Amino acid sequence: MATISINVDSQKKEIYLLGDVDALRKHRFAWGYMKDYLHPTVEDSKIIISVGNNDIMDILSKVSKMLAKYKFNEVESKSSEKVLNDFYEKKRQFTTFSKKACLIRNNKCDTVEFQEFTNIVVHELSNRSLYPLQLLSAYHLAFSQNACNFSVPGAGKTSIVYGAYAYLHHLLTDDVKYIDKLLIVGPLSAFGPWELEYAECFGHKPDVKRLISGISKEDKQNYLYSKHTVELTLISYASVVSLQDDIGYFLRNNKVMVVLDEAHKAKNSSGGIIAQAILSLARYCRARVVLTGTPAPNGYEDLYNMFKFIWPDKNVIGFGVNQLRDMTARRSDPRVNRLIDNISPYFIRIKKSDLKIPQETVHPPIKVNMGLIQQRIYDFIEKKYIDAMIEDGSVDTSSRFKAMLAKARVIRLMQTATDPSMLQAPLKEFLEDDECPGEAYQVVNDANIMRSIIDYEKIETPIKYKVVKELIEKIIASGGKVVVWATFVHTILGLKQYLAKTGIESQELYGAIPVENEGLSNDSESQIITRERIVQEFQDPDCSYKVVIANPFAVAESISLHKACHNAIYIERSFNVAHFVQSKDRIHRYGLKPDVETNYYYILSKDSIDETIDTRLTEKEHRMNDIMESMPIPLFDNITEDLGDDDIKALIKDYVRRTKKS
Repeated sequence: MATISINVDSQKKEIYLLGDVDALRKHRFAWGYMKDYLHPTVEDSKIIISVGNNDIMDILSKVSKMLAKYKFNEVESKSSEKVLNDFYEKKRQFTTFSKKACLIRNNKCDTVEFQEFTNIVVHELSNRSLYPLQLLSAYHLAFSQNACNFSVPGAGKTSIVYGAYAYLHHLLTDDVKYIDKLLIVGPLSAFGPWELEYAECFGHKPDVKRLISGISKEDKQNYLYSKHTVELTLISYASVVSLQDDIGYFLRNNKVMVVLDEAHKAKNSSGGIIAQAILSLARYCRARVVLTGTPAPNGYEDLYNMFKFIWPDKNVIGFGVNQLRDMTARRSDPRVNRLIDNISPYFIRIKKSDLKIPQETVHPPIKVNMGLIQQRIYDFIEKKYIDAMIEDGSVDTSSRFKAMLAKARVIRLMQTATDPSMLQAPLKEFLEDDECPGEAYQVVNDANIMRSIIDYEKIETPIKYKVVKELIEKIIASGGKVVVWATFVHTILGLKQYLAKTGIESQELYGAIPVENEGLSNDSESQIITRERIVQEFQDPDCSYKVVIANPFAVAESISLHKACHNAIYIERSFNVAHFVQSKDRIHRYGLKPDVETNYYYILSKDSIDETIDTRLTEKEHRMNDIMESMPIPLFDNITEDLGDDDIKALIKDYVRRTKKS
């Protein structure tokens, strides 16, 4: 193995590589990297790298990583240069640090240190008791200051962060680990829960600032440059891009723990602007935290940015993006074990089985016969679309056009199975893509069926509405509250109106409901119903409404309803198991008392796409749970996709089975 040593001349700001430099120059990839990124010159059997205005430690780190990557033996120089000695000392410290971090995550920590940490957290979090796994996770985070938490929804990741923060904030201000501020980067729906959880942990409301769309860019910049910033600052991923330099100033002038909540939103390893903005801020953070229950939804490459963020100057993951993609494509790739070993000191994961939550009750699906008009419309639409899928090969969704067409048809079938009047709305309202297959707009070309669709709301009430109402009445009569999950906004509004006519008050919770302070003037805030206000009111035992009708796409993340509500009714669902499981976790999570029964009810239109969706979601959920419980890093591949080839095949198979029977 070729050997290279490193020397430094601080006055000249130059780094010298000595030893087997000829072998280094002959190595195609190593020398290519040197020329592309370090711009070396060769003189008297040594390679010279000019540091210039760059950080010398950063350049030394890049050289060291390159030598390790291409299997060169790096030996310490006899140079007494302080910067080089510091560099190698930090390398030794990091190795020791990583070993200790790994021991902590495996519950092999120093009992005296852990007890001291626990005592401080118990004192600081006067209003909240962390369970043992939360304490261990918080201790691991406080020790490392840079870590990922991949625990399942409901494990209390927010409380874990506040536990670590409480300890670090309690240290003396001249301690190298002392933290005085928190910056949370996350979806808007997470802002309320972070504020509420702070109050529940510390026993008082936080001093908080939301940097959201209702505040001008100038006001945001003035805040970030101010000497009077507050303890808790909240910002969305999208807002980070336009305030990148300003946030950098804020981080350099304060001792900030930066938390990436729902961090899979910044996973783009192909150079997305949000991901790049987040990574550019990493080196200015005093502490870095990554939170997500789905770290690798598409592949191991999703992990790259997360670990690059928490340790920007260290190659802790040990693989490049292309290697990670290759590992995803190859089942049982032996490199996966090495990947997990590499990152194991820097992440903790609490599984659902660790939480000891009371077992939920999943009631048998309630299958209802559609009304006469609805059944006639559904049969017509189903035959037209399934026959077309079989004929044009839509079962193969590898083609973008075919995938879009299949999704359009499936949406129409889902709508018809609940309320055929939705077929009047343009399909583009239900698709994320700007483009939509032309024929998808033309739902039917039969005059009688079209007339039935147009007149449907006047002549027939969806049977699902009636069944949901009866179930809600029983739940309320027994003293319970209920969340009704719906896929389409039309259903949310239609069901709300129907329930109101029967004397049942409810509140809708979906994307159009604003986040607190978002785009609202001070005068209007008290008049506007926000997501936070709805959730807070719903938790109140004296709340005037006992029913919330919600959309899992918009509010499944970060919303907790388990303290007040133990019943969920699904009036309609899609093929997306991630949204489904997230919605279930809103009422089934850590903190439930042993005697609490959590109930799930699924309303299906008989002999329809609802039955196929129910079967496919059951299969996907079992597979997803198996992965979540057995794999250190859950890799879901296409389980979380909204619609896949296997879903289309199942839909066609069920249709053929039913039509043959009849």
